Amino acid sequence: MTTTTRAAAEAGPALDRLPLASRQDGTYPRPQRLRERWASLDGTWEFRHDDTDAGLAAGWTTGLGESRPITVPFPPESLASGIEEPGFHPVVWYARTIGPADLAAAGVSEAAPRVLLHFGAVDYRATVWVDGVLAGEHEGGHTPFTVDVTAHLAAGTTGEDAEHLLVIRAEDDPHDLTQPRGKQDWHEDAHAIWYRRTTGIWQTVWLEAVPVTSVDHLRWLPAGPSAVELTVRFRGPLAPGSRVRVALRFDERDEDLGTVEVTTVRSTPAIDLTVPIARQRNGQAEDELTWSPERPRLVDAVVSLHDADGALVDAVSSYLGVRSLGVGDGAFLLNGYPYDVRSVLNQGYWPDSHLTAPTADALRREAELVKELGFNACRIHQKIEDPRFLYWADRLGILVWGEAPGAYEFSPVAVQRLTREWIDAVDRDVSHPSIVTWVPFNESWGIQHVVDDPTHQAYSRALTDLTRALDPSRPVISNDGWEQQNTDIITVHDYEGDGAVLARRYADDAARERVVGGIAPSGRRQMVGGWADSGQPVMLTEFGGVNYQPGDERADGWGYTAAQDGDDWVARITALYDAVRASRFLAGSCWTQLTDTMQETNGLLTAGREPKVPIERIRRAVTGQR
Repeated sequence: MTTTTRAAAEAGPALDRLPLASRQDGTYPRPQRLRERWASLDGTWEFRHDDTDAGLAAGWTTGLGESRPITVPFPPESLASGIEEPGFHPVVWYARTIGPADLAAAGVSEAAPRVLLHFGAVDYRATVWVDGVLAGEHEGGHTPFTVDVTAHLAAGTTGEDAEHLLVIRAEDDPHDLTQPRGKQDWHEDAHAIWYRRTTGIWQTVWLEAVPVTSVDHLRWLPAGPSAVELTVRFRGPLAPGSRVRVALRFDERDEDLGTVEVTTVRSTPAIDLTVPIARQRNGQAEDELTWSPERPRLVDAVVSLHDADGALVDAVSSYLGVRSLGVGDGAFLLNGYPYDVRSVLNQGYWPDSHLTAPTADALRREAELVKELGFNACRIHQKIEDPRFLYWADRLGILVWGEAPGAYEFSPVAVQRLTREWIDAVDRDVSHPSIVTWVPFNESWGIQHVVDDPTHQAYSRALTDLTRALDPSRPVISNDGWEQQNTDIITVHDYEGDGAVLARRYADDAARERVVGGIAPSGRRQMVGGWADSGQPVMLTEFGGVNYQPGDERADGWGYTAAQDGDDWVARITALYDAVRASRFLAGSCWTQLTDTMQETNGLLTAGREPKVPIERIRRAVTGQR
């Protein structure tokens, strides 16, 4: 028994103190791998623009000199940050100290001596120094990364009151169109469908203390009707004879579902195991644990690592949802049955904090509003959303489209960057039951010539197939809305404002053949590269977009069509949804959009998340329940 595992056995994590993952409060930054202790570093930092990129030569890695305060994690373009400078600033710097209180809150101890510094997202390229020494680098503006700062803290100033200087340099060139950026504008001012940029830190920064060997990642995937596949990755050396134990519990029924234990025989970075889910087999009770928007049941799990002698080394709390996905006979299938997807497009953008939610509670409220408006699904558009929103989607029951933020240019560099970031995004979110499909491209962004350029076509096919290789459990949409090939769901974007016209356009099989087999309502070919309609589900994944600004006639607000007043607006929504409901072949739809967003005033809610008419009226229009 090594010194490390003996210490862990004596003072390691206590299984009975782990939080119940399915009932967390929504503040933990990584909701499917919880520990007892962590320390947020959000709050006031030092900040400095570096428009001439002089900071490295000037020695800012050891201190920023003339700086100003910024509130992390809000981007410096936003009001909430305290900076509110939306212009072109390609390089920015951050600094703050890490002190004994931060380390104590993170749970640093003899049993958990390794200190991990986590970043939810830094746009676009980040470099990290501790006490002037390079600690880590990361590229990718929407995906998390971790820096092990243990050695850096040990090598710095010591003593009970020791503080260590943490410095971050973020590089985000607004004119580099090979960077995956989503809806961030490359013009100085927001225009058309693009919004203010998000530079630098825009998701939570936090500290966590772990044992020398720790559980580093969990991947839950369905494995038939009564089991899940779990892959566990580790940080640090895994000793021969180590054991992984997985204990499942269904809290709603106060029932333990059993424990699985696997013993490793050699050091390996990961293990795979199949975990059976205990179920009653009396027919009507078969689906008691099944997850769906109507019954979002979550199964809690404790994954623990033990040494060869059985002593506890590390443990995390997690949860999963038992559900299956598929397509067949022109339908989207949830748990083996056709399911009508009623979705809403969500930009995930707030007036004062941009891509960052103003609070953790705001993410919960966002999910609640989706449900209250009558939707069972949400398309997070051109953004890898905060994992805490996905937790609420898991818990409250919302189907989520997982979509890549697009680059605007096609080149070998753009291909490499989006592919790398997309792999990381799928890896981060693959275990969330709420995510039901992946969308690597939207409206041919970054593949503008996919209709006839073999290289663009190859890229679209390859990234779609790569997504299937990373996650075989979900359908993949190759290029949402336009010019599709190799896609599991055919998706159409159509902003026709007349409900009667829309009803004729999607009425029956002959209408399907016209839309899918030729030039779509967007004016583009729906299928390209020799691909044709092979019976996939067809969904109208962008429609509506009706502009209505109650009490506000701003000239800069717009939508694809406009309503005169609240009654006219509701009537238009109802007519368009009646057309969708009357279709004999549409398997789902996605309304544009949830909220007003900057110059786009076609939301069902204002930018401040207030319904434009009583919410019951909107819900009746969306659901058809009179």
